[in-house]
Amino acid sequence: MDEYVLKLYVTGRTPRSERAINSLRGICETELAGRYVLVVVDVLEQPALAEDERILATPTLVKELPPPLRRMIGDLSDKEKVLLGLDLQPRD
Repeated sequence: MDEYVLKLYVTGRTPRSERAINSLRGICETELAGRYVLVVVDVLEQPALAEDERILATPTLVKELPPPLRRMIGDLSDKEKVLLGLDLQPRD
């Protein structure tokens, strides 16, 4: 099974950022337990990382591995869209 490498870019500790972090962690624990690495990048604290990745809006999720690279923008509260973006089928 593939290991997923995910980067979530957020702006500060806003309610929208917290919602995206919590939504993504919940989905990862349910669907990818033990098979993912999640890095949360605050663009206020590390603007160079966001610039290098050409992050224009937050929250933005970047799926680096497994290929193909994918990007999703928003609070990640729609589980079905997140699963589709990660190329996953929900567990039954």
